[in-house]
Amino acid sequence: MEIKRSGSQPSSKGPADWFTGTVRIDPLFQGNAPARTAGASVTFEPGARTAWHTHPLGQTLIVTAGCGRVQREGGSVEEIRPGDVVWFPPNEKHWHGAAPTTAVTHFAIQEALDGKVVDWMEKVSDEQYQV
Repeated sequence: MEIKRSGSQPSSKGPADWFTGTVRIDPLFQGNAPARTAGASVTFEPGARTAWHTHPLGQTLIVTAGCGRVQREGGSVEEIRPGDVVWFPPNEKHWHGAAPTTAVTHFAIQEALDGKVVDWMEKVSDEQYQV
């Protein structure tokens, strides 16, 4: 058994290459082999968002606070709220983040395939975000 105590893992800032706006990432867990699942709590300040990206084995988001937005390529921008669970299938191009005037926090859970959990792409434009 392993217990990760609250506050024992440092927060980090979402890198500017992959995020627009202010984003805080708080690691929750990293599976030990043979497990390959990892999870983090991610907080987006109003207007903040990820770049477009995919996950080789998909991603689950569990919204815990605030109001946010998600979009898959070719789909409409959807609002997300606490208690919502979002599933992005493997290799589905998507982005997620806060609403324009409200922060959002979600748990992000994904698995690694050959050590890789995400493929980052271009940033979401202001026009795409405002749709």
